[in-house]
Amino acid sequence: MNNSPDMIEVASLIGEPSRIAILLSLLGGKSLPASELARAARITPQTASAHLSKLVEGGLLVHESYGRHRYYRLARAEVAQALEALSVIARPKPIRSLRESDQVKAMRYARTCYDHLAGEIGVALTDRMLELRMLEEKGKDFLLTDVGKNKLLELGVDIEPVAKSRRSFARQCLDWSERRHHLAGSLGAAVTKRLFELGWIERFQDNRAVRVTKTGIKGFADEFGLQL
Repeated sequence: MNNSPDMIEVASLIGEPSRIAILLSLLGGKSLPASELARAARITPQTASAHLSKLVEGGLLVHESYGRHRYYRLARAEVAQALEALSVIARPKPIRSLRESDQVKAMRYARTCYDHLAGEIGVALTDRMLELRMLEEKGKDFLLTDVGKNKLLELGVDIEPVAKSRRSFARQCLDWSERRHHLAGSLGAAVTKRLFELGWIERFQDNRAVRVTKTGIKGFADEFGLQL
């Protein structure tokens, strides 16, 4: 029999300002070096090293070494899911500058949530896929219909490998800014990866925000009837 989860340990790891800054910096799914994470958390490299060690020991991060540098990333998709869930229930922080205001607007419009598309665009695309009967809701997940499978294959989304993945296939993820669900899981990741490959979306700024390109505006309209 498994013991109950040690929520106090996880809460203590996440509940420290520098560590939460580090975790949120990695929520976009990228691997980042310790030096960049130290800058993001506004702490010294030595202090960052101590925090990173605790996060690795606590199972929230993993690292890989390349030469003399270590790159850190979230240990698994469930860590990102937990962070996103906390964002839903957390009170918004006050905005203190025009730069912060612009960043928040960009994040609310479109961003990566670990490795899938979130924000206004992510929710709108998911809603449209439901309207087109490409997806159906089932409990806390989505089901990919035959209509959806055929449409995604036409767009070049690689369905078979993600369907066989141990990871949740098509999970409903509650969006912290829209307060509605977007498509997550291995299918959400595969769709987002293809959107980047097609040039419909691209990263910008030094955070998780993405923007829809001119090609993307046309593509979303032509393929999904989604007017942006």
